[in-house]
Amino acid sequence: MNTSELIALFQNNHLELADYVNALPDDQFLHSKNGKWTAGQQLSHVYLCLLPISKALPSKEFLIQKFGKIDRPLWDYDTVIANYKEALAKGGKAPEKFLPEAVQPEAKTELTAELQQILDFIQQQLAGYTEEELDTIVMPHPLLGIMTVREMFFLMAYHAIHHLRQTEQNLA
Repeated sequence: MNTSELIALFQNNHLELADYVNALPDDQFLHSKNGKWTAGQQLSHVYLCLLPISKALPSKEFLIQKFGKIDRPLWDYDTVIANYKEALAKGGKAPEKFLPEAVQPEAKTELTAELQQILDFIQQQLAGYTEEELDTIVMPHPLLGIMTVREMFFLMAYHAIHHLRQTEQNLA
């Protein structure tokens, strides 16, 4: 998957989640089954997970100095997703800084605007990476360890759909 395809997948998946959550009536937006996150919390969690990425992307040199470059075979999209699902199956959970607080329906518009703003910023930053940089520059993920920028975006593109499916299951 080249850079433009990766950006499109990333953007489209996040917008699909945001559109779904925003279309929910208030009672469904606030619905929680068996202690699961509400739709608003799902969207907030996805936003919170994008914050550190948005801060790291502009600093290629910092990423290289801090984390080096990849020293293992590259993971394709399917491998990234399989590794993520395995980590979750083994009990992997979001670290505390990515846990969302309660989100009220009145916050939908603001949360969606903040998400769109960070998506646009990330898209601009990601477009500045060469194909080689996507496959060599790395950043840490709390469950999967060191990942290339491309691998991180494979995961983040999937992550939005993962939380869309969780929201749908919560409402079923």
